[in-house]
Amino acid sequence: MTANGLEKVRHESTALPSNAEITAQLNRIRSSPDFDVPERARKFLSYVIEEAIAGRADRIKAYSIATVVFGRDPSFDAQNDPVVRIEAGRLRRALERYYLVAGRQDPIVITIPKGGYVPIFHTRIGIATKSESRSSGRGVSSVFNRCKFLWSGFGILPTIAILATLGASGFLAVKTALEKSATNTRETLPKLPRLVVMPFEDLASSPQSEMITRGLTDEVISNLSKFKEITVATNEGIDGLQSPDPAQGSPPVYALEGRVRIDGSKLRLGIRLVQHPEGSVVWANNYDEDLRPHKVLELQARAAAAIASAIAQPYGVMFQANATHLTHAVPDDWQAYACTLSYYGYRANLDPQAHTSVRECLTDATRRFPGYATAWALLSLTYVDELRFRNRLGGSSTVALDRAIETAARAVELDPQNVRALQARMVALFFRGQVDAALAVGARAFAINPSDTELAGEYGFRLALSGQWGRGCELVSKTVDRNPGPVGYFQAALAVCCYIRRDYVAAEKWARLSDLRANPIFHVILLATLGKLGKTDEARIERRWLETNAPGVLKNIGREVAMRIHRTEDQLHFLEGLRQAGVSISQDTSPQGPGLRPLR
Repeated sequence: MTANGLEKVRHESTALPSNAEITAQLNRIRSSPDFDVPERARKFLSYVIEEAIAGRADRIKAYSIATVVFGRDPSFDAQNDPVVRIEAGRLRRALERYYLVAGRQDPIVITIPKGGYVPIFHTRIGIATKSESRSSGRGVSSVFNRCKFLWSGFGILPTIAILATLGASGFLAVKTALEKSATNTRETLPKLPRLVVMPFEDLASSPQSEMITRGLTDEVISNLSKFKEITVATNEGIDGLQSPDPAQGSPPVYALEGRVRIDGSKLRLGIRLVQHPEGSVVWANNYDEDLRPHKVLELQARAAAAIASAIAQPYGVMFQANATHLTHAVPDDWQAYACTLSYYGYRANLDPQAHTSVRECLTDATRRFPGYATAWALLSLTYVDELRFRNRLGGSSTVALDRAIETAARAVELDPQNVRALQARMVALFFRGQVDAALAVGARAFAINPSDTELAGEYGFRLALSGQWGRGCELVSKTVDRNPGPVGYFQAALAVCCYIRRDYVAAEKWARLSDLRANPIFHVILLATLGKLGKTDEARIERRWLETNAPGVLKNIGREVAMRIHRTEDQLHFLEGLRQAGVSISQDTSPQGPGLRPLR
């Protein structure tokens, strides 16, 4: 059979095989000497087929293949490491060769179309499987029953060829199945706030200004699209800017408009965010640049990053506007997004009383919208908080960490470019003691979106606690300056930075500014600092708070410190301040004792 013949088989196939038939075909291929590939390619094929027939085709991504099949570490980046693409190409060629040689009469054809890794299954016309030869009278209805598997697992595209071959008699049944599939696909993601970027207006009308204006528009769109808490659209005009349901309190749709003026070497970019359908201006700002000392590309990148950060990040302009809209009533179809808002509300002060309700809300959001990567990421962070902030003192820290790892992996699997997912993965790995892997994931996330101050601050804190205090604390400091929302958590991080630098006066200032009074770790940081400053009376107040509200923290203080601060010398330094504040630190929680070793 020629290669063209194989393509003909792909297009002429109608009936779709059962799971058992697909498994039998997989075994037939793997056992054939004409399927000549390394063992890892065989594992690759088995993995994607098993995931597909289990209904998890949406999880078949380069990241999951690399980490599950090839054993790559969690920092794997498909953009920089082509191993999956290379192995997929080898696998496609091996399958084609198999069907040209040994598999010419096989009843099932398995292909992996280019552009993805999800396998497609067809039954050849005129070559029945054993189960089909024993059945009779199944006709077209059998095709529809099996198509339900394909539509639910692989989306709508493969059904186009099937529609062309089924004929008019089956059209209504196929149409119904397609509509159901489309509904299921939509329901995997919730409604999110929508931002339409209008083409920026060039007020100078020169070749240079036209180029700069077009470049600024493209750069802004690129930067905005990196924030996954919103949906970014382009070129839709005012007609596409209708609010989903303004009467029900749903978040409005926004339009971003820009005007570029160039006067000699001076450039001014005027930006405004307009709420539709009302047309009210929610936010406006001007960005002035000097064209002389800068390259145009650098100018565009800097302005676009500032705009995207102001508008799209957590606690940014759109977050604040939407939080206001959803304060009193939340329509049912906006519940999942409202859960993300509630997470950031909890994040503002880390109140353990709010933690449980936020975690439950996010859990429900992932059940209703299993493809919503951001919800999985935020859920992972709530699980980590059970460990690092002792929000559930009676719960198991091991179970919480395992859940955090699992949910973060799910988030990254769904969207490898989602920085919130990568942030969750980084933090979970860090608290498991896999510091190098955590920092690798953090570096990847920061490279994707350095404008996300929440991510930048958390990554900086992880760098600092791992021993890279200079670079890490600089990132935390920039976050405190640039984050538009509550910065108490990062002010507490700066307190630790100052403590390690032995600037205890500044450490106390930042600790008190953070004002996270419901959080036990805030009190630990302040307690160690007061110990170093010799403020015994104030230290006694902090120690009593911990003994009353979080007794397990002081009881296992060595382990608590080691989970956060990586280097032994830094651990000893911090424990010294606690000891001077009157905390009893037993020998088994010293740096040599088992209690001080990070969780593994």
